[in-house]
Amino acid sequence: MPPAVTLIVPGHDVALYAAEALESLRAQTRTDWVAILVDDASSDDTGRLFDAAAAHDDRFTVVHHREQRGLGAARNTALDLVRTPFLGFLDADDRLTPSALERLVATVDGSGSDFAVGAYVRLRPDTAGGYEAGSVQPWVAAATDPARRGTTLEEHPAASGNIVAWSKVSRTELWQRTGLRFPVGKAYEDQIVAQQMYTRARAFDVIPDVVVEWRERADGSSITQHKGELPVLRDYLEALSGGLAVLDAAGHSRAAASRVRLILAMDVPPLVEMARDHPDDAYRRALGEFARRLSSRVDGLVLPEAAATALSAARLW
Repeated sequence: MPPAVTLIVPGHDVALYAAEALESLRAQTRTDWVAILVDDASSDDTGRLFDAAAAHDDRFTVVHHREQRGLGAARNTALDLVRTPFLGFLDADDRLTPSALERLVATVDGSGSDFAVGAYVRLRPDTAGGYEAGSVQPWVAAATDPARRGTTLEEHPAASGNIVAWSKVSRTELWQRTGLRFPVGKAYEDQIVAQQMYTRARAFDVIPDVVVEWRERADGSSITQHKGELPVLRDYLEALSGGLAVLDAAGHSRAAASRVRLILAMDVPPLVEMARDHPDDAYRRALGEFARRLSSRVDGLVLPEAAATALSAARLW
């Protein structure tokens, strides 16, 4: 039986976690998959772990970047090599749940939609030196529960809150037909691509099943743990703005409003707390400029008190 789905697995210096990611692939209840492992010029054992996996299981193929090019470029490298009808993504420090591929591929294959989106949870360090999976967060549930087939952003605007690459399986044809590729040299590179997927798809499906466990690294090296750094903040705000611009350009006003509410509730308040005592005024200015742009979108929106307070504070910087 030819493989049905390709998993694109990029990694840079993730040797501590890559074995778990690869094992979560081997443990899938659906076995007709292949995986393209992209070692983005790692300085640790990531590349050797990838090579060992390929030596023992011919479903794995390895590509090595000679120089580090970033997550977006690593994914783009693999996208050009996909030959299966379906494709998905798994970061090499995360884990798929055992039935993830079975549920996602069967859903999109059965519905005729362009892609399927599942729920995810965060893996956080526990007191014993390991990691413990949390619960599905409200904004994730709002995007994926209840199950829907053949839906669109007009019918389900809250789906726009699921902006990660690795919670989805899509038809390869969608990427070929629309020319989708990831931005290179940017953090949070999947946010804009996710909105492009929603707006360019003829239809998509959502399922409430948890398909990925997303790791928050104990050593603090995850990109999401570096929002206090000005270059990371700028990429983050650019991704948030860029995703909204995609929704605006496609005329999805309800999805854009849903996304604005979520950004104000979930993204802006913690950034404001970091900015209050930040040593660099440029950090506050960047956040203030972003907040002022968002302010033009809040008319008619009902915001939580904490979000409204944070927005008011940020606009003054």
